[in-house]
Amino acid sequence: MNQLDSSRNQTTLKIGSRRSALAMAQARGMANQLLGIHPHLDIQIVEVATLGDKILDSAIGQLPGKGVFVKEIEEKLLAGDIDLAVHSMKDVPTELPEALIIGAIPERVDPRDVFVTHMKTDLDGMPKGSKIGTGSMRRKVQLLVYRSDFEVVDIRGNIETRLKKAESAEYDGIILAAAGLARMNWLDRLQQYLSCEIMIPAVGQGALGIEVRKDDNQVHKLIEPLNDPQTKAAVQAERAFLEKMGGGCMAPMGAFCRVKSGEVDFQAFHADEDGDNFQKEKISGKLEDAMLMAEQLADRLL
Repeated sequence: MNQLDSSRNQTTLKIGSRRSALAMAQARGMANQLLGIHPHLDIQIVEVATLGDKILDSAIGQLPGKGVFVKEIEEKLLAGDIDLAVHSMKDVPTELPEALIIGAIPERVDPRDVFVTHMKTDLDGMPKGSKIGTGSMRRKVQLLVYRSDFEVVDIRGNIETRLKKAESAEYDGIILAAAGLARMNWLDRLQQYLSCEIMIPAVGQGALGIEVRKDDNQVHKLIEPLNDPQTKAAVQAERAFLEKMGGGCMAPMGAFCRVKSGEVDFQAFHADEDGDNFQKEKISGKLEDAMLMAEQLADRLL
């Protein structure tokens, strides 16, 4: 990061982001918040093509390695080519490179999944055998528990591509994250919000993470006001659950720690890779005990 230039009274800050329209919208949103706090900043957004952006003909769970949407960005952060990275927390592996940390997690937006269809009905009103698209095993398994008569098929591509496929009748419907539609100002295109009784979100869904170098104290101070302590505590607990469950495995699972007035409802599910042995658990308690509850939930499901 460039030191403050007294002649320009500006500091240049480079933000790394995936190149998708949604990721760029998220990065611009963080940039605008930072400028509201630190108007002297000269912010540049650096687009990075990740492996997950390049390989679009395979289901996400079939892509090689971990962190397929963050690894290349982290490499630029470690090399000093960028000063921070903005990620969707659900894309961030539980193990980070030694020299990096998640320095801030801003307030979470709606973590739920949503249903989009051209048929103008909710899941209950869809005909038997409807073709529903999702690239997520987590969504596929839960959807088939709710409606075993659906044909659930893989779908990849950016959010706009998937929406067009649902709205053009190539699919009868698709499942997406509400957060993505909200950040693109496309909430008018969804048909139904899916409650956690139908579909538990992915770990960290709806939350953004700002990844920085551990030793970059200047950037730490700049992003500190963006952090939301309750969101960070909830997401850290969800990630602790995922890590204890074996976060690198391909088995479908989800977890959501809902915070309200210092109390949390923590719910999670797990199933085998083929969707068998579906188990769902819920636990409630104090926010300060969320990490302990994560461990208890994992013990029950394991």
